[in-house]
Amino acid sequence: MDACVFDLDGVLVDSEPVWEEVRRAYVADHGGTWQPDTQTKLMGMSTGEWAAYLHEIGVEQEPGDIARGVIDEMAARYRDGVPLMPKAVETVRRLAATATLGLASSSPRRLIDVVLDAAGLTECFAATVSTEEVERGKPAPDGYLEAARRLGVDPRGCVAVEDSSNGLRSAYAAGMHVIAVPHPRYPPAPDALALAWRVLPGLDALTPELIG
Repeated sequence: MDACVFDLDGVLVDSEPVWEEVRRAYVADHGGTWQPDTQTKLMGMSTGEWAAYLHEIGVEQEPGDIARGVIDEMAARYRDGVPLMPKAVETVRRLAATATLGLASSSPRRLIDVVLDAAGLTECFAATVSTEEVERGKPAPDGYLEAARRLGVDPRGCVAVEDSSNGLRSAYAAGMHVIAVPHPRYPPAPDALALAWRVLPGLDALTPELIG
């Protein structure tokens, strides 16, 4: 493979529980009603998309204000410590020694930079993309296609490492070989998991030999 492109939330950082807690509280505090499928829908959305969705379920503020409020709270949580996934740092550094790495995340640029800096992983990635920087969030392929473009490689020659349903669909739509590392609390839907080239129990199973 020419490159390996990681997702961030749920793959390298255990942020989905934090995102859910922060956005649930924000919805409750600003007049909205959290729906049974809200968390599933939000996973993979770009900042503009999820802010618009929270407005649709009753949050009284405009989407731009919603986004700023939620991201400010997420940044405050991360200042108290970034909840990295098991073996995330070791895996990225191991692969970076022999492979070109990229990142395609639904997180805003501000939070991507905070996480990678806190983990000491910034220099491991040749290119990083936030879906704020492309037209559509996941499950559209835009973020993964942009990551491949910035890396200067054909997406069909890339491996993507994902955990969520929308992330798996996004990487598959981009033409990449998708490795699924399902999150234990937020497992992907069976139809999305079926798109995976490989399904791994954890990041420690992601080896240079597997993606070579």
